[in-house]
Amino acid sequence: MEEKKSYESWRISDEFWEVVKDDIPGYERDPEREYKRAQGAGRKAPDYRVILEKILHVLRTGCQWKSIPQGSNVHRYFQLWQAAGFFEWIWAKGLMAFDELEGIDWE
Repeated sequence: MEEKKSYESWRISDEFWEVVKDDIPGYERDPEREYKRAQGAGRKAPDYRVILEKILHVLRTGCQWKSIPQGSNVHRYFQLWQAAGFFEWIWAKGLMAFDELEGIDWE
């Protein structure tokens, strides 16, 4: 039996992924910079769903970034997405969904 990695227990649901996947900030090349490789060449883009699951694992457990596979890369995405306001957007979206379902006393 294959051992399950600890961060795999923090899988996000397909429903949640469908809500957030199109709003994850993408990487954009700096038009002022001269690159050695043509656009599209080089490494394949990472799976943003896996990156998000690893970020949420760290945020929920409080473990160190380096304790998960490719932790420094995941931390870099966390910093980029945090600067872009992505996590605040998720929070606001969840808050509005809860308000529609249960109602929030805003007073």
